Amino acid sequence: MNAEHVFSIANLMALVGWLTLIFMGRHRWAHAFVSAAILPLLLSVLYTALLATHWGEIKGGFGSLAGVQALFSNEWLLLAGWVHYLAFDLFVGSWEVRDGQRHRISHLVMIPCLILTFLFGPAGLLAYAVVRTLALRKLPASELQSHA
Repeated sequence: MNAEHVFSIANLMALVGWLTLIFMGRHRWAHAFVSAAILPLLLSVLYTALLATHWGEIKGGFGSLAGVQALFSNEWLLLAGWVHYLAFDLFVGSWEVRDGQRHRISHLVMIPCLILTFLFGPAGLLAYAVVRTLALRKLPASELQSHA
């Protein structure tokens, strides 16, 4: 199996997870599949396997931008970096859904945040933080204390 094939499989896994969060995020089975971290953990297993099998091929490092560029010149380590993003962004998206449910934020309001997190990671987390802050300000103080 080549790096391109593994890349396609990892992307498909992540896409299935994101579609589940966006369209079925309120359903209990979706929690077991994505929100309970099954898919992010599977991607984490793939990431760890990629590192374990290709770390010996390392050039560069994390000490400078040029070092990171050299590190990612290896297609397998570049793929590991991509899978790292897929796993963490999906984990963050699943947290957003769980947290939004806990704070009774409408799932329709969550969808743009999830799409942003899927496409642009930290920008989606920032959008959710804004939505969450606005939603919590609308809750009465007694309601906030019961969620703390």
